[in-house]
Amino acid sequence: MAFEPPRRLVRALGETAPEGDDWLEKLPGLAREAVERRELTVERVQLPGGRSSLVVLVRRADGTPAVLKLAPPRARPESERVALAHWGGRGAVQLLEPVSEGAEGSEGVLLLERLHPDVSVRTLPEAKALLEAAGTLRRLWVDPPEGHVFETVAERTGRQAKAMRAGADAAPEAAPLVDAALSAREELLDSPPEHRLLHGTFRQSKVLSGDRMPWLAVGPDPVVGEHAFDLARLVRDRVEDLIAQPSGATTTRRRVRRLAESLEVDRDRLRGWTLFRAVESGVRARRVGRERDAELLLEFASWL
Repeated sequence: MAFEPPRRLVRALGETAPEGDDWLEKLPGLAREAVERRELTVERVQLPGGRSSLVVLVRRADGTPAVLKLAPPRARPESERVALAHWGGRGAVQLLEPVSEGAEGSEGVLLLERLHPDVSVRTLPEAKALLEAAGTLRRLWVDPPEGHVFETVAERTGRQAKAMRAGADAAPEAAPLVDAALSAREELLDSPPEHRLLHGTFRQSKVLSGDRMPWLAVGPDPVVGEHAFDLARLVRDRVEDLIAQPSGATTTRRRVRRLAESLEVDRDRLRGWTLFRAVESGVRARRVGRERDAELLLEFASWL
């Protein structure tokens, strides 16, 4: 079978690929090797697929349905492997092949339980989707493994803050929002209330229907920090719908309050991290030419 990278993946990785990165060119060969090594039967490549990995629906030698995921090093697949192993299927997709780091044929390749890839909580009515997503997220918030090497919120947002400053220079109209977001970050990092293992990139589309449990999270980019940082990305889900509403600003502030109350997170800390993450995403979208996304995100941020 030809493992042609989906156009969505090619476009997304092309926006951020460092000079000389040839992972996409190697991907078809890497996929064939991973399939042969594990004696898998390929059903199909998942389309449109994700923005950071190739997802292939497969069956194991015994006929069990599974998912083969291949990701480039910059997507931190080994960090995802360690987090999934630590969660052990509690709230997240089950890792079927907990290969130790460095094992032959395992780097950048994850074999996962098969969920229902076309059914996420985003298919539910908005209020129900937020409720189910929040409940799933709560199960993921556990102490990180002893001696972990996960990136911290301070480290990740530190890298992002540097890029935001550079982006603000290129887009002066966004400078006030960037300044507000950076100030919020500094205040929030001064006294974080907890240091827990977080999903890192949680949103409604990252929660899929399963057989073992009704809803399970997929695709973490794990980080260690406070709950409010993880919840912040969920606040802006369906941002295009929020922007289209005459009462979008009011709905957003109500969503912050309800999510903070339901997950026992400080409302002001959730608002601050939502601001930072929305502005960071908006500036990054503008930097790579996704102007429509940038406009939506920065308008959303202005409501906070």
